[in-house]
Amino acid sequence: MSRPSDRSADPIRDHPAVAKVAAVLAEAGQADGAAGIRFLPRAARTAAQAAEALGVPVGAIANSLVFRMTTPDGTAPLFVLTSGAHRADTDRLAALTGARRVERADPDFVRTHTSHAIGGVAPVGHPTRITTLVDEALRAYDTVWAAAGHPHTVFPTTFDGLVAATGGRPATVAADSTDSHTERAAPR
Repeated sequence: MSRPSDRSADPIRDHPAVAKVAAVLAEAGQADGAAGIRFLPRAARTAAQAAEALGVPVGAIANSLVFRMTTPDGTAPLFVLTSGAHRADTDRLAALTGARRVERADPDFVRTHTSHAIGGVAPVGHPTRITTLVDEALRAYDTVWAAAGHPHTVFPTTFDGLVAATGGRPATVAADSTDSHTERAAPR
């Protein structure tokens, strides 16, 4: 009986979403991020799980949150990269984007607009450009970790790298702890 090769033992390395993220990062001039994709032994579907697996502060995890925003023109996706240590304030997000309303997107909406399943939504490689906000709190970390297209993958970058790769706008997205219109920054 033959022993499987290392590549077949880790099929995530060949996952199409991960390969696409690596290619987009490389094309965006972020070869270090593409080469630095890490394959975690267990799925990291929350910032806390990713931070624990990497041995970094939870605030250094860039959570990928997808919202459905209602604008005068209809419904559109809003992508928010927030520090894993914060909650996103949907009222603040609406004010920042000029939306009438911002609410958490359902899994089908997330996959349609990002091509990724909740738990591994990368900040790059989406089918079309998405309005993106990048949490100013991520500036505090020399290295920021973001999902790489699969719940078992993350890549290293910087705050400036995230802004550049996504075309996002830096913003303060955190809520006051007493605000009832917050979304926990757990799903990545």
